[in-house]
Amino acid sequence: MIVKPILFWLKNVRDLSLAYPYIHFKAYAPKEYIFERGDFVSDVHFLISGVGRYFYIDSEGNEWNKSLVKQSGAFSSVSSLVEGSASTFYAQALTQSLVAAIKYEHLILLAKESDEWADFLRKLYERLTLKKEKREASFLLLNARERYEEFLLEFGSESELIPLRHVAMYLGVTDVTLSRIRKEMGLT
Repeated sequence: MIVKPILFWLKNVRDLSLAYPYIHFKAYAPKEYIFERGDFVSDVHFLISGVGRYFYIDSEGNEWNKSLVKQSGAFSSVSSLVEGSASTFYAQALTQSLVAAIKYEHLILLAKESDEWADFLRKLYERLTLKKEKREASFLLLNARERYEEFLLEFGSESELIPLRHVAMYLGVTDVTLSRIRKEMGLT
C-alpha cells in the first residue's frame, strides 16, 4: 500500500521502505476516537483517507474544535510526543478514516538514518506551524464569513463531509450564524 501523506514529502521512495517495519494501519469508524484527553500519545497518525478533528471538552461538557484534519494531514499531541505529558484534547474521526501510524521515536530514528526522513520530519513541523499561524491570523483579522470562505478553499470537496455543527465550532461561530452565512452565499 502506498502511504500518500508520507510520499507527499519524500523524494526518494527507497527511503519509504525504511519505515515499513514501523508503520501500522488502522481504520476508524465515524465518531471513533483516535486518542482521548489523558492519553499518552506516542504515535503520529497520518490520515490516508477521511476527515477528522481535534477538540476540547470544557468543565461544563461543551465541545470546542481545535482543528479539523483532512486527507494527508496528521494527528498527534506534540506535548505528549516531546514532553511525555498526557494529551489535553481528543482526536476523532468524523468520517470513515484510514490512518498509517508510526511511533514518534521511530520517526526520530529514521531521521537520524536518512536525510530524506530528516527533511520529512522538518516539513511535518513546518506544516503544523504554518497551519496554526494561519488559523490564529484568521481569528484575529477575518470576520466569520471570510473565515468560512477560507475554510471552503482549504477543505474543498472534503468540506461537504464535515457536519455543519463541527464547521461552526471550528470557525468559532454558532450554528445559526453559519446557517445565515451559508444562506447569504447561496449555499442552502
